[in-house]
Amino acid sequence: MAVAGSVLFSAKGVVVKLHYRHQVDAMTVLALRMLLSLPFFAAVAWWQMCRCEPLSGHDRWRIVLLGLIGYYLSSYLDFIGLQYISAGLERLVLYLTPSFVLLMSVFLLNKRVGGKEWLALVICYGGTVMVFLQDAQRGGANVWLGGAFVLGSALFYAMYLLFSGELVQRVGTLRLVAYVMCISAAASVGQFLLLRPLSVLNQAVAVYQLSLLNAVFCTVLPVFITMMAIARVGAPVASLAGMIGPVSTLFLAHWILDEPMTTIQLIGTALVLTGIYLLSTKKPEKT
Repeated sequence: MAVAGSVLFSAKGVVVKLHYRHQVDAMTVLALRMLLSLPFFAAVAWWQMCRCEPLSGHDRWRIVLLGLIGYYLSSYLDFIGLQYISAGLERLVLYLTPSFVLLMSVFLLNKRVGGKEWLALVICYGGTVMVFLQDAQRGGANVWLGGAFVLGSALFYAMYLLFSGELVQRVGTLRLVAYVMCISAAASVGQFLLLRPLSVLNQAVAVYQLSLLNAVFCTVLPVFITMMAIARVGAPVASLAGMIGPVSTLFLAHWILDEPMTTIQLIGTALVLTGIYLLSTKKPEKT
C-alpha cells in the first residue's frame, strides 16, 4: 500500500505534464484537480464532523492556514514549476521536503542536529544539484525558474508538515487531511473563478479525463492508501517504502513523456534517496 501510494502520488507530475500538451495553464489544472477530488474529501469531512467533537476556534484557524499553505499554495507553485522543468527533476526537488523540515526545526524550534543528519543533508543536496545542473545545461533559464517554483513548493509543504505535527495529535490524521483538502480545494477553485473566465472550462475531453485521473488516482487514492499503510506498518516503514516515488517518476516520465534518463539522473536520484534514508532512520531523541 505504501509503495502504491507513493507511485500514484508521484505520477502526478507526469499527468500534469500531459495536461500542458493541451495548452492548459497551471491555475486551471489545479482547479480541476481539486474540484474533482473535493466530493471525496467533503464526504469524509462530513463523516468526521458528525462523529467527532467540534473543533476549537483556534484549531479551525490553524486548519485554514494549513489548507492554504499545504495543498493550495504548495501545489500551485509545483504546477507552475512543471511548466519549465522535467517531471523527474520536479519529484527530486520535492523529495527534499524532509530535509527542509529538519532545517526549519533547527532554526525555528532550536532543535539539535547531529553529524549524521548534516551528512544526510549534504548528500541530498549534492544529488539534486547534480541533476539540476545537467538539466540547466539543456533548458537554460527556464530550468532555474521552474526549479525555483518547485523549491518554493517544497518549502511551503515542509511548513505544512512542521506546523501540523501538534494539531494532528488532537484532531486525528483522517479528519485533518479531509478538512485541509476541503480548504485547499475551496482556495484553488476560488482563485480560478476570480482570475479566469468560465469560458476557460471549455476544454478538450482529454483534459477532463486527465483531470479525473489526477484527482482520483494521483490525489484521493494515494492519500487514503498511504494512511492505511501507516496504520498497518507504521510511519517509518511507510516512509521508507515511499522512497520509490522519485525512481518511479523517473521511469514513468521516460516511458510516457519521452524525457531523457541519464546516468547523472540515476546517480543524483540515488544520492537523494540515500540522504532521505539516513534522515528517516534517525533514532528518536531521549527525554
